[in-house]
Amino acid sequence: MTEPTVSGVSARMRERIESLDAEGVLFWDGALPPPEAERVAQAFALPGDLWHCGLKLGMRGLPGAIDFVAPTWMLNRDPDPSLEATSWRLTLRACLMRSEVLRRMGRIDPAFLTLEGASLELGHRYIRRGVLMRHVPWLLPESWDEAPASLPFEDEMRFVYDRFGGFWSRWAAFRAIITGYAGPARAVRALREGTAAARPPDPAPLHAADGNSRGGDASAKITVLIPTLDRYAYLRPLLAQLADQTVPPLEVIVVDQTPLVRRDAALAEAFPGLPLRLIHREERGQCSSRNAGLELARGDAILFLDDDDEIPPDLIERHLASLRRFRADVSCGVADETGAGPLPEAFSLVRASDVFPTNNTLVHRAVLRGSGLFDLAYERGARADRDLGMRVYLAGNLMVLNPAVSVIHHHAPQGGLRAHGARVITYASSRARLTDRHLPSATEIYLARRYFTARQVRENLFRRGVSTLGIWGGRSRKLAKLLLGLVLLPDTLFRIQRRSREAAGMAKRYPQIPPFDGADRPSSEEASNRQSFDRPGSPGLGREGARS
Repeated sequence: MTEPTVSGVSARMRERIESLDAEGVLFWDGALPPPEAERVAQAFALPGDLWHCGLKLGMRGLPGAIDFVAPTWMLNRDPDPSLEATSWRLTLRACLMRSEVLRRMGRIDPAFLTLEGASLELGHRYIRRGVLMRHVPWLLPESWDEAPASLPFEDEMRFVYDRFGGFWSRWAAFRAIITGYAGPARAVRALREGTAAARPPDPAPLHAADGNSRGGDASAKITVLIPTLDRYAYLRPLLAQLADQTVPPLEVIVVDQTPLVRRDAALAEAFPGLPLRLIHREERGQCSSRNAGLELARGDAILFLDDDDEIPPDLIERHLASLRRFRADVSCGVADETGAGPLPEAFSLVRASDVFPTNNTLVHRAVLRGSGLFDLAYERGARADRDLGMRVYLAGNLMVLNPAVSVIHHHAPQGGLRAHGARVITYASSRARLTDRHLPSATEIYLARRYFTARQVRENLFRRGVSTLGIWGGRSRKLAKLLLGLVLLPDTLFRIQRRSREAAGMAKRYPQIPPFDGADRPSSEEASNRQSFDRPGSPGLGREGARS
């Protein structure tokens, strides 16, 4: 038994880290109904590393100040508290974790005033360093549901400082004052008190991205789906690489939208050893083309690729091994972008995925039955993959990003979304060129409006506008970009407002999300084939535990 305070729990965690000899640790508030041993054991056998009841116990939407720094981050939108789903908003009042997590990833920060604030920081730190965290509402009785808790603003500032650093804590305080979220005196005091102590260091990643491709089922039935438009020079090498996979695909569906006058009539015969299925579409559109291919898919899982990807010979095997290793529903890989430099650190870690890249993702077909297909709102605009990923995540599916599953993305200079005038200016180009501004498109704003609050949408647009003032490089380049950005600021605001109005109009016509029927398959067969990807069950929970 431990006093349910920050100092008490922090001290107990410090004591237990070195002496743990059980497989798991259970934190439980004595004011809650006693934990049921059978439910605890069932939770410990689930995929993941940590299971909790945070959303059910009032942690939804907290801390509010995160909206000033990561307003439309996928995992900042909470799933329904009644669902078993990925969530970093844990509470130590009802939390079960593998002992390895506590030993390697550290304890709560004792600088917080409340256990709620310290738990949220711990959850964010854990999930960003690779701990697979799942909200499991049935650890508590079904009738138990608490209203959202509240945090002192000092703890909100401490959270932002610990997780995002000094600059962003000052930014959050500034935005809190400007928006009326906190008064000036309180915000300044909270900033001073919340940043007084040192930040806890980020631990080493929990899971290694070792690149071991063993474990993929050679009999797995995988459909590879590739939309293409005027990119045969890139598509042909990709198809040759698919023909040499260590786990051969069941089928490769290419949805060709290239105009008839430029269409490659010899493509079908060029790869006799590849189970290639060609679909020709006269009307161009990224969502309708992928949806058309998905309706014909016969595989137990779908691998999404872009036509300008370059892939290793064991890509499919690595995806299958990742699904099996983590018992995941979705395996998300990474893409090394040609000419873009090294990937950000977040994409070098195995972690719960907050992206759904349709140029390197393997997903069980049953997941798409639950989420539906691509929303036609993005037919000729950016973020169709993020929208589908949001629906997959909010439905409770476990998505794991594994940097060992990697492709090279060539960013072909023609075809694809560029044919629709989208993705002309990227974030990287805006940070490399003085005149480029990476402004949100109407489809990006539409997506934000669909899944996030009005405040989160507002903060996202404000940040995007301010980001046009930044650039990589030395002081002279940064000063030149700032001055040019200030001159262009009225035009920047006008464009954002115009696209916001367009997004509001889109919200009246969309979403248009076709259901995923796919090639007919008996549900029992589909379930059996899905289980063939899964890792064998985990061992039971040891009785060693800590209670708060």
